[in-house]
Amino acid sequence: MSQMDQQPDRNPDQNMQEPVAPAGHAPLVEHLIELRDRLLRIVVSVLIVFLALFYFANDIYLFISEPLRAILPEGTNMIATEVASPFLTPFKLTLFTAFIVSVPYILYQIWSFIAPGLYEHEKKLAFPLLASSIILFYAGMAFAYYAVFPLLFAFFTAAAPEGVAVMTDINAYLSFVLKLFFAFGLAFEIPVATVLLVMAGVTSVETLSSKRMYVILGCFVVAMLLTPPDVFSQTLLAVPMWLLFEVGILISRLLPKRKAEE
Repeated sequence: MSQMDQQPDRNPDQNMQEPVAPAGHAPLVEHLIELRDRLLRIVVSVLIVFLALFYFANDIYLFISEPLRAILPEGTNMIATEVASPFLTPFKLTLFTAFIVSVPYILYQIWSFIAPGLYEHEKKLAFPLLASSIILFYAGMAFAYYAVFPLLFAFFTAAAPEGVAVMTDINAYLSFVLKLFFAFGLAFEIPVATVLLVMAGVTSVETLSSKRMYVILGCFVVAMLLTPPDVFSQTLLAVPMWLLFEVGILISRLLPKRKAEE
């Protein structure tokens, strides 16, 4: 009888413990499923944009190569030194363009995934920074295309030794400009990075201002690593980086005033 009295006491405890394990794992599984779904949406969005743009692949390449083709000496043109380059080079450029065009939607998916875990004041801060980072990245690419490329290619073409015909390979040109697009796009994110560092308490406006000379030196070092090995292109990247750093400091100085007024 004592064994029969103990049996009912064990069963309720076992029943109480059974749902504990699934309940603990459910949120992680749900997050992984949501992450998978959002990654699939990102891939599908890039693929859709790519398929829509692929018909215009050659036109896109003509647009990107215009800064160089406009200053090539008369009688010269761009060339393809590899058999598959006439197809693969516009293909790669179109895929890159599809990714760049899809960046707002990609960041929206990332934002939708992390936003539920943020506090309300963090959302109010994160969304403007996210939107400004997209605009600044596009602005950096536009600055590279419209301001830097004409000056850079004019300098390189004029510097060619006498008797050397400037006839750039289309694949080498694409690799060169994509590197500069990313370099200038990332460089234009400096104001956002500066504001984030100040607002997160990692540093202060006074500290950044006192280290200005080191920042300027760092801009030239980064420009040296991201651009071709010539002083001209390094300066074209380093100077905007320094100016954008100053913009970030200015914005950071205004933020406490806004908080105090509110």
